[in-house]
Amino acid sequence: MQFLYIDNQQQLAEYCASASLRDKVCVDTEFVRTRTLFPNLGLLQIYDGQQVALIDPLVIDDLSPFWQLLQNPSVLKLIHSCSEDLEVFLRSGNCRPVNMLDTQIAMAFLGQGLSMGYASMIKHYLDLELDKSESRTDWIKRPLTQRQLEYAAADVYYLYQISDRIIEQVQQAGFYHAALAESEWQIEKKFTPTDPYSLYLDNKSAWKLKPRNLAVLQHLLAWRYEQAMRRNLPLTFVAKDATLFNLAFHNPQSHRAMVQIEGVDSLDIRHKGKAMLKVIEQVNALPDEQLPEQMTRLDTYPNYKTTFKAVKKKLTELADKQGLDIAVVAGKKQIHQLLMWHWQLNQTDQNSVELLHGWREPMFAKPITQFLNSL
Repeated sequence: MQFLYIDNQQQLAEYCASASLRDKVCVDTEFVRTRTLFPNLGLLQIYDGQQVALIDPLVIDDLSPFWQLLQNPSVLKLIHSCSEDLEVFLRSGNCRPVNMLDTQIAMAFLGQGLSMGYASMIKHYLDLELDKSESRTDWIKRPLTQRQLEYAAADVYYLYQISDRIIEQVQQAGFYHAALAESEWQIEKKFTPTDPYSLYLDNKSAWKLKPRNLAVLQHLLAWRYEQAMRRNLPLTFVAKDATLFNLAFHNPQSHRAMVQIEGVDSLDIRHKGKAMLKVIEQVNALPDEQLPEQMTRLDTYPNYKTTFKAVKKKLTELADKQGLDIAVVAGKKQIHQLLMWHWQLNQTDQNSVELLHGWREPMFAKPITQFLNSL
């Protein structure tokens, strides 16, 4: 497989200028993320139908021509399973892609499940087995071998070969714009700044805590997130989940009391105990009116099971009428969002209910809310 290895500014500018004249390009990234919160970019891959280019971000200081191409609305960008690539674009270039189609999402609209891998997709269309032996490559290490470069190039080369077929099939199924909208929703979620003090709402055990203890968990999770962001460390490298929850549950008043709590990691207490105790002390000084409301465990709410089953059955019927697999429309997460909003639980905002927004709204919002209100 032939490719252009771009390791200087002029080459990058020339290639991106040429690619910007195309109707579509396929893009991918290679990165390392072993002991960091953020992915460390090692390679950028792009294919415009004429030339596969491998861009070396370790030797090119200014990647702005590539970021500008991603933001060019006249060029469709195709990418497979975009979540981590979006993090790369955000952290390395503060670049929010425009006019992007995630082919994993497109395959879901074609009935291939929610998480079809790239190799499986290529096998499906081309009956070709891809060599994935280089998937654990250290993409920061130089020089990269010919085999590693060919592996990286294949991720965009074969995607381009099947891209017209994917687009045509999704268009014929009537879901092309829905797939684009769902891809845009993935971008929106990734580029919406995280509120550190809302992280506790996603903790699966938070419902066990009373307001004061819940506030401790809220502030400890925010403290950990801010530490991880500042130091570029995985969250669990700052403090383990179990440590934070057990500290919140017991609300210790001293370092000695922290050490004696079952379920806390001794290394967490040894290295971060003083900082966490300071957070706890600050929370305990808060007046009651500043504490979060106690959370409700959704599956213990009255009539939860019967309501969940009824809503899922109704959504399945609605999805069938649209020619969609229910898994694409709503899983457990989306139904839970809907029920928590309907029952006004755990500060659930309507804007967070996916069934009521985006491509789902015109198909499902009105009938499912009317159905809920009728139960």
